[in-house]
Amino acid sequence: MPSFLHGIRSTVHQKARKEGTRCGKQYLQDGSFPTPRQMLEVPPGEVVLVHEVTDLQHERPAWRLYMVSDVMGGLYEALDWQNVFPVRDAYEVFCRESAWGALYFVVSPTGPVSAQRTALRLQAMLRFWDTLQSARYLFKTLDAVLTLEELIKASCDWAMDAWCPVEDASVHMRLEMAANHMARATQEDSIEAILRQMPRALTFARGLKHRDVVADPAFQRQRLTSLDPVSFEHVSGACTADLLEKLYEWDRQLEMQ
Repeated sequence: MPSFLHGIRSTVHQKARKEGTRCGKQYLQDGSFPTPRQMLEVPPGEVVLVHEVTDLQHERPAWRLYMVSDVMGGLYEALDWQNVFPVRDAYEVFCRESAWGALYFVVSPTGPVSAQRTALRLQAMLRFWDTLQSARYLFKTLDAVLTLEELIKASCDWAMDAWCPVEDASVHMRLEMAANHMARATQEDSIEAILRQMPRALTFARGLKHRDVVADPAFQRQRLTSLDPVSFEHVSGACTADLLEKLYEWDRQLEMQ
């Protein structure tokens, strides 16, 4: 793991922002990003923090993977927040070539969670599966130290349920099958995956005034097929959070009619 992601929280923050500035300067010069100056091996069994909610001991040295977001913040500042989205996409492609970068963008997705983009993220992470298995992880529950398989189930169960709805297979196999299905998904494939995930999204929806209407698969299909290509791409991965946002949007539209 890059050395700038290890240490006490304040130090990691400073080092990560500095790395972002360094990345920004090189990107402005030639459109590329520099490799980290120093890589550290994460000893087997060491705990990696992958979500800030579990980082309560700021003065304790730790592997703080979630603070890749600070690198990206420093990168954007170095570019004066110009053309942020293309830079974000380019930096993600760069990061997916490393084990820890690939894992970060799987468990901390940024930008549109489209079927194609999610497939690329999952496929990148799967290439480093054996390397990533040796560590342990803290995600969103305090004191719940997870194996890689448990981390992926906690963070990517929506992808497996939507794109590989089988139970009698390993996490690795389900994830691989889901990624393959996403990579070659047609619009109809995505709609079917979304419809499989809508009941899950509805369990998180609160205060819907037209729940019976927006919960109707026929209504959902009609609204999905009427989306413009860009809007559809943003939800094509069937990510629960994106679908929940759509449910609220449709509910507001019905209220205005």
